[in-house]
Amino acid sequence: MAPAQGRWAPALWRACNGLMSAFFALAAMVQVNDPDAGLWMVVYTIPAVLTLLVGLNPLVTGNLIWKSVSAIHMFICIVWAVGLAHYLLLHTQQNILHEEEGRELFGLVIITAWMSLCHSSSKNPVGGRIQLALAIVIALFPFTSWVYIYVNKEMRSTWPTHCKTVI
Repeated sequence: MAPAQGRWAPALWRACNGLMSAFFALAAMVQVNDPDAGLWMVVYTIPAVLTLLVGLNPLVTGNLIWKSVSAIHMFICIVWAVGLAHYLLLHTQQNILHEEEGRELFGLVIITAWMSLCHSSSKNPVGGRIQLALAIVIALFPFTSWVYIYVNKEMRSTWPTHCKTVI
């Protein structure tokens, strides 16, 4: 990948990491009334902390501890996502976002996509233009999805009570 040019690229990369760290932290916080809250809080808190570290110092992705924790977390998320995808293929009766497992799957995919992007940035913290554009898209996706879901009352009407009372 060609390196992203300009002084704005490092600031944009840090901003994307700050945004994703905030998203992961918010995702951990809204799990508070979920039946398996403790598990999901950990699943979202780990990338929140790792991403915050990247936002503060993009070169941290070259650190052995950071790489190890992120690689293990990505592996667990991928295995879990494959299991959820298989379950959904067999049992989905409506829109995948109406199923709790579908929302969980999308959360795991977002975690894996973002952590993979951060993991690949260890050689060049800002990455190329394509990597930076991808970072912007991924960073904006969760927030635009939350806004869409928040204004779409029909979608929220089929959710379990613990999902309706968080937002």
